[in-house]
Amino acid sequence: MKYVLVSGGVISGIGKGTIASSAGLLLKTIGLKVSSIKIDPYMNVDAGTMAPTEHGEVFVLDDGGEVDLDLGNYERYLNITLTRESNITTGKIYQHVIERERRGDYLGKTVQVVPHLTDAVQDWIERVARIPVDDTNESPDVCIVELGGTVGDIESAPFIESMRQLKRRVGKGNFLQIHVSLVPVIHGEQKTKPTQHAIGDVGRAGLVPDLIACRCDVPLEKSTIDKIAMFCQVEPEHVLAVHNVPTTYHVPLLLEKQGLLKTFNSILNLDSIPKAQNLVDRGQATWTQWRALTSQQDHLYEHVNITLVGKYTNLHDSYLSVIKSLEHSAMRCGKKLNLVWVDASDLEEEARTENPAEFHKAWHAVCTADGILVPGGFGQRGTEGMIQAAKWARTNKTPYLGICLGMQIAVIEFARHVCDIPKAGSIELNEQCQDPVVIFMPEIDKTNLGGTMRLGLRPTLFQEGSEWSRLRQLYGEKKEIHERHRHRYEVNPDYIDRLHKGGLQFIGKDDKGVRMEIVELKDHPWYVGVQFHPEYLSRVLDPSKPYLGFVAAAAGCLEKVTSDIMATDGVNGVNGVNGALTNGVNGVRI
Repeated sequence: MKYVLVSGGVISGIGKGTIASSAGLLLKTIGLKVSSIKIDPYMNVDAGTMAPTEHGEVFVLDDGGEVDLDLGNYERYLNITLTRESNITTGKIYQHVIERERRGDYLGKTVQVVPHLTDAVQDWIERVARIPVDDTNESPDVCIVELGGTVGDIESAPFIESMRQLKRRVGKGNFLQIHVSLVPVIHGEQKTKPTQHAIGDVGRAGLVPDLIACRCDVPLEKSTIDKIAMFCQVEPEHVLAVHNVPTTYHVPLLLEKQGLLKTFNSILNLDSIPKAQNLVDRGQATWTQWRALTSQQDHLYEHVNITLVGKYTNLHDSYLSVIKSLEHSAMRCGKKLNLVWVDASDLEEEARTENPAEFHKAWHAVCTADGILVPGGFGQRGTEGMIQAAKWARTNKTPYLGICLGMQIAVIEFARHVCDIPKAGSIELNEQCQDPVVIFMPEIDKTNLGGTMRLGLRPTLFQEGSEWSRLRQLYGEKKEIHERHRHRYEVNPDYIDRLHKGGLQFIGKDDKGVRMEIVELKDHPWYVGVQFHPEYLSRVLDPSKPYLGFVAAAAGCLEKVTSDIMATDGVNGVNGVNGALTNGVNGVRI
């Protein structure tokens, strides 16, 4: 097993996740099997209870694990299916060690950070690194380990020591470290001092980076590279220049151009790893598609304007997988995505008097949109604005996609304005609601919040008589699909008949036929709501079907996209289809 550690210095949010994912993608292009692990130094056991505005979106895995958003990057780039154990947190590893201590596993020893905690981290990494993550069902050849946070932070210290010991444990030629640093440009001059100090911090912690990835607004000058190489004791070719590019999908091309694979091979001796010819061929085919798609993106001039009406629009990472799914779909449609952000609160009547400028700006974005998207969220704030956006989309034939809360919003709006249930609402938004068309799921724990939602990969069955559905056609006319879920509330079964008679079609239900999963309007270009989160299974080369249909309808090419998919029978391991193949091209359900 080979290990690639990606750490960061100077500042957080420097792009470690993208560089880790890009490095993994390049390794897959030569036929290697690659897995990933993310270490987060925060005390939370998992990411599930953190607000999106605190740490970005919560990404959900097949097994229901609520994890850091970087695991979404790994799955999207590497086309793999990870487990909840692929995300290590301080809270999770301390919980693990304390549970062992309570069982008496340490035989009376004084339990300490070193060696017990550091050993536990190393054992965890070595065990999880060998879990199969793709359709080969074989142990990976390489594991990418991303250390979150910034080297030098107090909370990172035990993990850095663990990595130092892991490097010694696995032996020479089996461990490589990439340290990501910042090269700021001050008055036109590229400054190397922050990187020099960052490498010094790593060295004092006992690690010596093999490669230094330098983030910069502009391409690095040769003199800058030479200076960093000299003061940080690496070869110039081991200084990777990662400047700002049009999209993150260009980063793998940037690294490949600088000979990253050649450097990997010289340090890790990758040629010694046996590679199946079919994986080599698949890797090359993926790389060819990737290059073609990213180069095509540079020459797209027609825009598709999507307005996202959300609750957490002040931090775009709150909707990272949503953004990526829209990008994947726009690329597939041959359009350039123009994403307009609207805070749902600005659409409400109170905003007309309290903040008229934002109110009119928000409504202009909704009224001029090619498509309106209402993503997931929790709590009452902004929901009346979302309901107004859903009503506009329905009555003006503007393509609409509602995700989780967005589907429930569509149901509430339809109940109020079509089915003559003016007091329709959700128990989540108003516990005293007279007509609760959305209710708390009876099996959900109302006391503990962490890990208690309906989570993970679950089946959805298309109902009889739904063959007309535009969404079903995009899924290749499959009768059953599998998508990832994260919710506590559901559409109230007591109102289904009344809503159905009004024209709202519940075309997808769970395997027991009692939980509403998909709603769609028949006499509308695209008005779809899904209870699941299809963005979690969207891939660069295989966009999520609800998002693809939505963007295609907004771009005016839904019929062409649908016919293209139907021509290939919707196969090639499309996301959400077939319980054994969920993850884009030949994913594996775990």
